[in-house]
Amino acid sequence: MARTKNIEAFCSNCSLTRKMEITGELSGEENQNKRWAKCKKCKQTMVIDLIEDVKETKPSLEGIEPDASDYSPKKTFSVGDAIYHKEWDDYGKVVAKEVLANGRSSIAVEFQKSGLKKLIESLNQ
Repeated sequence: MARTKNIEAFCSNCSLTRKMEITGELSGEENQNKRWAKCKKCKQTMVIDLIEDVKETKPSLEGIEPDASDYSPKKTFSVGDAIYHKEWDDYGKVVAKEVLANGRSSIAVEFQKSGLKKLIESLNQ
């Protein structure tokens, strides 16, 4: 079986699902599914359980069209909200939020056609 080097898992330091690099294994039968992983954002190393902590990388985008609201950089969104980007003619789901260094907010959206994109939100607030 191929060994996973990079995964997405919940980072207890960032309190978000982040990309992580597997850095080592734990010994012992009871630690069979546990690995040392380093968050690529905050650089903290932690023990993760490959069964419990690893998140599915792609959210389900089936049937989100009726609930989608039009994207505008002036609007505010929550994780899980369905959005429609008119210029790209693409539907997506907000999978994460982040405050940027300049104080502005951004959202990470998994789109049906375009994949994962980061967009600005709350531009005039």
